[in-house]
Amino acid sequence: MRGIPSLITEIRKKVFTEVARMAYSGRGYEGVDELPYIIVPGDQPLHRESVFLERAIASERVRLAMGLNIRPIQTRHLMTEGMDEAAVAEQYYTPPLINIIPYACHACPTNQYKVSNYCQNCLAASCQKVCPKDAISFRNNRSYIDLEKCIRCGKCAKACPYNAIVHLERPCQGACGMDAIVSDEQGRAKIDQDKCVACGQCLVSCPFGAIVDKGQIFQVIQSIIKGDKVIAIVAPAFIGQFGKHSTPGKFIAAMNKLGFERTVEVAVGADMCTVAEAEDFMEKVPAQQNYMATSCCPAWHSMIYKLFPSETDKISMTLTPMVLTARLMKKQHPNCKVVFVGPCAAKKLEAIREDIRSDVDFVLTFEELQGMFQAKEIDFETIEPMCDPNEGSAAGRGFAVSGGVAGAVADVIHKTNPDAQVLTTRAEGLRECRKLMTLAKAGKYNGYLLEGMACPGGCVAGAGTLLPVELAANVVGRYQKEADTESPLDSPYRNQAEELE
Repeated sequence: MRGIPSLITEIRKKVFTEVARMAYSGRGYEGVDELPYIIVPGDQPLHRESVFLERAIASERVRLAMGLNIRPIQTRHLMTEGMDEAAVAEQYYTPPLINIIPYACHACPTNQYKVSNYCQNCLAASCQKVCPKDAISFRNNRSYIDLEKCIRCGKCAKACPYNAIVHLERPCQGACGMDAIVSDEQGRAKIDQDKCVACGQCLVSCPFGAIVDKGQIFQVIQSIIKGDKVIAIVAPAFIGQFGKHSTPGKFIAAMNKLGFERTVEVAVGADMCTVAEAEDFMEKVPAQQNYMATSCCPAWHSMIYKLFPSETDKISMTLTPMVLTARLMKKQHPNCKVVFVGPCAAKKLEAIREDIRSDVDFVLTFEELQGMFQAKEIDFETIEPMCDPNEGSAAGRGFAVSGGVAGAVADVIHKTNPDAQVLTTRAEGLRECRKLMTLAKAGKYNGYLLEGMACPGGCVAGAGTLLPVELAANVVGRYQKEADTESPLDSPYRNQAEELE
């Protein structure tokens, strides 16, 4: 559903916009109780059975956008509960990051085969013949599946000549490559936080908008208002996310109007990461380890730690582009605050790691940043452009798409070690990443550099993006061609990764 305008995306935009507008007012969270009525105006529901339910859900969305927890429904709690502690510039994210608002969940069916109206009650009765559990009978002139007997093998669906049997799967559950979506006592979706790696694919797959991640919009703006020097480091996937008029120069101007001191491409950190990871690979594979896994995607990184603990020493020790860029900014601008702006929900969890939280103060997604642009009424069509960000190489910008990381590292190795043979392979989506790691653990990828991306398509498919994946990848491809330099080896920061670790 990513990139398809809908009521869900409109509501999310309203929430982010109103929270940003409240923050920019300079009055703290005064008036927060009014936001649900602004987000859901009038006295008629738009999409649920009651306007009161819509406003209750909007209240939780506002709280989550401010980094707060969902309130328990069983007891009375004020909307402002906990805001004194959370609504300050120094507040970090607190787990759980990805949340399901229970009363917004539709309790979708999970892994069921059902007969549709297309059943023709045919004489062949192929569905019944192939069922290994005698779960199919005929009632009222159509096929009927006894769900108590059904083992969900799908043979009936394959055998039906009319494609009348459909497979119903909870969308969030189907999108979760960690199998972290379970059901509560009422059959509603629930996240097993021990399995969740915060990739956010469930969030963008829920057709009812019941899954929401926490935000830091309010805290970022509070930091700007109090006079902090706030620097935005922006992932290369930003290009094109804010409409056809949002050229790099106009984007920099818009960020300036939001109050950011400076805006820097994270492609700079990607260049440093590429050179360091190439050196890491050449030093360790095969001398110290059989293969090496890239370090850039935090959800892929977390998946390995959770499911393949014996393989964690195979992950490159190189810092991610976000952290390298943040540390560079802290070195160049002491006492500044750094905001990572990108497509990824999992970066929010990466930023609260004890060894990183002093480097990255805030994390915003493109979707949340759009709310800030809306709150300040920034028009990309009319805004005057400033200088383009152009410090990152084409390869560094290519980190945004699947294959970009491994490709960049392999290219640097070929340039610095022409006789070296580098084998690479990649996986997109955590389910495929799990398969890749299973094979790697079994010794099938010895000598390889493995690239894992939690989001199918790469970072351009992150949970915080605004464009359809294919379009976003094409725009990034054009943006790569506009870079002044092609290789990370041409970056003036190429050798600084070691100093920043």
